[in-house]
Amino acid sequence: MPKFNLAQGIDMSGGFKDFFDTIGLTGGGLVTKGVAAVIAVIALRMLLQLSSDPKGALRKGSMAVGTLFVAVVLALYGDTLFSTVTNPQG
Repeated sequence: MPKFNLAQGIDMSGGFKDFFDTIGLTGGGLVTKGVAAVIAVIALRMLLQLSSDPKGALRKGSMAVGTLFVAVVLALYGDTLFSTVTNPQG
């Protein structure tokens, strides 16, 4: 009977650093994803608390959608944006 090897063995003796290296995140990247998640939760809460006044609801809704957009951009590109600040090149 053939033996199937679905995953290669990885040495995780370095703890969290090895784990985050395998998933491609650094400590700063993980913090950036966490901040983006908190901002996304705040934006969703803003969307759920819209008022019955049409003008106010449009203003609050557009602010909530903008906040959600910022959270998505931060989640996708935040580690790249902040790495240029902490690791200057030139």
